[in-house]
Amino acid sequence: MIKIVGVRFKSAGKIYYFDPVELEIEKNIDVVVETARGLEYGTVVVGPKEIEESELVSPLKPIIRIATEEDTKTYIENKEKAKETFELCQQKIKDHDLTMYLIDCEYTFDRNKLIFYFTAEGRIDFRELVKDLAAIFKTRIELRQIGVRDEAKSIGGLGPCGRSLCCSSWLGDFQPVSIKMAKDQSLSLNPTKISGICGRLFCCLKYEHDVYTEAIDAMPVVGSLVKVEELKGKVIEINPLLEQVRIEFNDKTIKICHREEVKVLQEPKKCNGGCGNLKEEGLDAATIRELKKLED
Repeated sequence: MIKIVGVRFKSAGKIYYFDPVELEIEKNIDVVVETARGLEYGTVVVGPKEIEESELVSPLKPIIRIATEEDTKTYIENKEKAKETFELCQQKIKDHDLTMYLIDCEYTFDRNKLIFYFTAEGRIDFRELVKDLAAIFKTRIELRQIGVRDEAKSIGGLGPCGRSLCCSSWLGDFQPVSIKMAKDQSLSLNPTKISGICGRLFCCLKYEHDVYTEAIDAMPVVGSLVKVEELKGKVIEINPLLEQVRIEFNDKTIKICHREEVKVLQEPKKCNGGCGNLKEEGLDAATIRELKKLED
C-alpha cells in the first residue's frame, strides 16, 4: 500500500495523486507540487489515504511544500497576468488572420511556460504566431488545440436542467457516451433533445446507464413471443425501472404485466447492427448522421 493525497489544479479539473512525504497534509489546503510541467500550485481535494500500487498510472511525484502566503500571491499574480496575456494573444491571432478561437491561457506556477488553449475546425499553422508570442513574453509558448467538450468545461454555462454544467462545476473526467445509452433510457432520438451546449451527447446519460442496463437485462426483449398464464402474445414495450411489460396478445388485447408474470417463448433475431442499429427506429439517413456526430 502507498500513501497518497489527491490534488486538483483547476475547479472541476482532474484529480492527480501525489506523495505527501512527511508533511502534515489535510484536505482543502493549498500545496506546491512537482509535475511534468514543473512546479504547480493546487488544492488538496482527497485527504491522505492508502491505495494499492497497481492503481497508480504513473510514478508518484512528491508534494514540495504546503503553500505559503508568497506562493498564494504568486498564484494570484499569474492569474491576473494571464488575463492581460489572453487579450494580447487574441489581437495577435487577428493580425495573423488565423481561423482559431482562443479559449483560455495560463502560466505554469514558475512561469517557465505559457499555455494557450484554442479550438479550430482543422489544423492550424501557428508557427509565426508562436514566434511573436515568444518574443513578447520571453518564455516557452505552447498552443494546445482542445475539443468541444473541453471548450464547454473551460467556458462554463447552464444546462437545460437549469444547473451549471457538470463538466465545469464538478465532473473531473469525461466518460464515453453513446446513442445506445439514450435508447436504453427510452429517450427521444432527436439530436437537439439529447445533446448539450457542446454539441455532444449529454454527459448525464452515463450516470444512470448501469442501473438501466441491469434492469433491461432482466426484462424480455421487445418483439419477444411470450406467455402470461394461458395467453400468448408479443412484447411491444418495456419499462425497465417499473419492471413492467406491455404485451399485445393474440386476441389483439393489450395489457401491462409485471416482469415476473411473463414467460419468454421466443426472442426475436438480432440484426447485424445489434441493439444499436438506428435504422430499427425508423429514422432517416440525415438524422442518423446527426446522431452519430454527437458521439465522441
